[in-house]
Amino acid sequence: MKIDHPFLHKLAGLLGSAAIRLWMGTLDYKVAYYDRTVDPIFPECRGQKIYIFWHEYILFPIYLRGHCNLSMLLSRHRDAEILSHAAHHLGFDFVRGSTNRGGVAAIRELLRKSGKMHLTLTPDGPRGPRRRLAPGPIYLASKLELPLVVMGYAYDRPWRLNSWDRFAIPRPFSRARCVATGEVHVPPGLDRRGLEHFRQKIERLLNRLTAEAEAWAESGARKLGQANLQRRGAPLRSRCVGGTTLLGGPHHRARRVHNA
Repeated sequence: MKIDHPFLHKLAGLLGSAAIRLWMGTLDYKVAYYDRTVDPIFPECRGQKIYIFWHEYILFPIYLRGHCNLSMLLSRHRDAEILSHAAHHLGFDFVRGSTNRGGVAAIRELLRKSGKMHLTLTPDGPRGPRRRLAPGPIYLASKLELPLVVMGYAYDRPWRLNSWDRFAIPRPFSRARCVATGEVHVPPGLDRRGLEHFRQKIERLLNRLTAEAEAWAESGARKLGQANLQRRGAPLRSRCVGGTTLLGGPHHRARRVHNA
């Protein structure tokens, strides 16, 4: 049975947000910071950013960083309809569309919102290929001259759906880990060749960070510089300087990607 009525979408989104809170609230969250100032729970967080991570781990940030002035890009596909309502109840603004499948209106809306909000994108969504980065985030970072924050997420041996992205559902009370960069800058005004060059660089970086987070989550080992990662919502809204979401990993300061 398909859920096509708008009222049912909204009801399912409300119930889904409650389920996400209960389920994701059982996990043990740890993060390794490269630069903790990309996390808006800290007062030194400044300026808008573009956060990217693979689609299969979208429950991780949706649970942790609502009510922080963050706008998330979600597809217009029916599969994302309920998710958009759940994200709204969890404290996220969102834009419906795609950055690489004729989504001109979505890109315009992201450009408008970037003046006051952080953006977050799943660059292999909405339909894949899995873990292949679309050019949209690179285009936006270059056009808006905003830094990327690249985040690798993982759970300890999650259940996987038989979907294009092998969507990850964490086991209750399991480990959840994040490894991410500080700010990653790409040059402004990139042409098509430059966009592809940096697309490949960022794709490799995101895959490396995700693999590192997955190995960390499965091993249960202690990582140098790790910190507890708590869920922070509406009570900290006044501390979200300019906006939004997640982290960075071990001890380096902001990274800048240079042309080879």
